[in-house]
Amino acid sequence: QAQVAESGGRLVPPGGSLRLSCVASTSIFKYATMAWFRQGPGKQRELVADISSGGFTTYVDSVKGRFTVSRDNSKSTLYLQMNDLKPEDTAVYYCNTPLESWEWGQGTQVTVSS
Repeated sequence: QAQVAESGGRLVPPGGSLRLSCVASTSIFKYATMAWFRQGPGKQRELVADISSGGFTTYVDSVKGRFTVSRDNSKSTLYLQMNDLKPEDTAVYYCNTPLESWEWGQGTQVTVSS
């Protein structure tokens, strides 16, 4: 089964920026629609952004205009550029297909706090 590994999370102040990465272990990555999910403290995991194999993107309203999802199929890597971060963006961030069909990675912790 395809596996993923997320990285790039850390503590940032409000208004800061981060870029998260997700490397997939499978060559079928280039054919897959991929998504970023997050799970905040005491909250359910939610899908925040996805990108088709051809680069079409969608975002949840709370991150529109601040987050940008992209991909490099030659590296089987998914990215999430996060700007103007807010405390409510604090969460563990994960990548997977939108239908959650791949094995979950460990995620990467993003903490937005002054």
